[in-house]
Amino acid sequence: MERRVVVTGMGAVSPLGLDVPSTWQGIVESRSGIGPITLFEPEGLETKFAGEVKSFDPPQYMNRKEVRRTDRFVQLAVAATQEALRNAELLITPEHSVDVGVFIGCGIGGIETLCAQNEVLRTRGPGRVSPFLVPAMITNMAAGHISIMTGARGPNLCTTSACASGAHAIGEALENIKRGWAKAIIAGGTEASITPISVAAFNSAKAISTRNDTPETASRPFDATRDGFVLSEGAAMLILEDLEFALSRGAPILAEIVSYGATADAYHITQPCQGGEGAARAMQLALSRGGVTIDEVSYINAHGTSTAAGDIAETDAIKAIFGERAKTLPVSSSKSQLGHLIGAAGAVEAVISILAIRRNLLPATINLQHPDPSCDLDYVPNNVRPAHVDTVISNSFGFGGHNAALIFRRFAE
Repeated sequence: MERRVVVTGMGAVSPLGLDVPSTWQGIVESRSGIGPITLFEPEGLETKFAGEVKSFDPPQYMNRKEVRRTDRFVQLAVAATQEALRNAELLITPEHSVDVGVFIGCGIGGIETLCAQNEVLRTRGPGRVSPFLVPAMITNMAAGHISIMTGARGPNLCTTSACASGAHAIGEALENIKRGWAKAIIAGGTEASITPISVAAFNSAKAISTRNDTPETASRPFDATRDGFVLSEGAAMLILEDLEFALSRGAPILAEIVSYGATADAYHITQPCQGGEGAARAMQLALSRGGVTIDEVSYINAHGTSTAAGDIAETDAIKAIFGERAKTLPVSSSKSQLGHLIGAAGAVEAVISILAIRRNLLPATINLQHPDPSCDLDYVPNNVRPAHVDTVISNSFGFGGHNAALIFRRFAE
């Protein structure tokens, strides 16, 4: 019999709050977490706003020596992991440490540290570059630090697939537990890429919004006036466990993670393929592997980035899979409130998907004032909606043509 996998704990650090309850409260209030950039002076940049994690104090989660030697993306991941482990009531002991893994996605890594040390190289010479530059910047260091911090000695890896990184980490963790390679895995994503070079690069690519006068309305998925995504930061972690292991220790069970689909567009480095074919196949694989019918799906937490091509492609993909059912199926984009957390996006949205099940509440797509005629589904516009939610698909798609779909379900023994 195939192993069942459940979620027993969640942690999040996001533009809406420093933990899961405050992040969810922002979702319930249909509030935007987007505002002016304060991490640096954005003078000269076309875009002067982002989704920052506000009032984050790394020494609350790590000692000061560790803080000096790590990039912000690692610090955010540590904070989210500590919350998830507390909520799961999971203490990793020597007796089972080899059965606990860490899978953390990250799309960009320590770009803030890299830029700072490049300035040191330019102004002070190569001999002054920090020996901690490489271990601070490489994307796998969130997973590495968390393994060291917790003592988890099972499978450990980092998925880097741009905006699908966090979802891929959760999906691969699911598959590892199903194979019996681990009993529990800390899985999620982290990103801290709000830097001058990142904003300038996305501006040059015409990928992010320049709505500086009203940043809180800049992320507007499926709206005809959208002009790009909003760059954000944050982290989220799920504790995934083999059901038998979770039951044996009396763990709180928040939801079941049923299945996972992953595909490639094989089309373009930044644009989705026509009709969202790759995204559709990811959803179809998740449905078929999980034995889930289209009528069982209660809600889709969309990738919904607020880009012209991406929102249409995802809408087309949903229509291709769900047919007539698509007309009545609620779909919403949490990026309307959070912005785009890049490698952490899929993980934060997984947390929101699970809470939608637990709270029987559909998160809204805020800032949807002028519906795009090409985007004609029920996007739960502007305000949350009570509804019975049993099964959720969470979509994540990344530059390079990477697609991932996760399915979560209300747990029932």
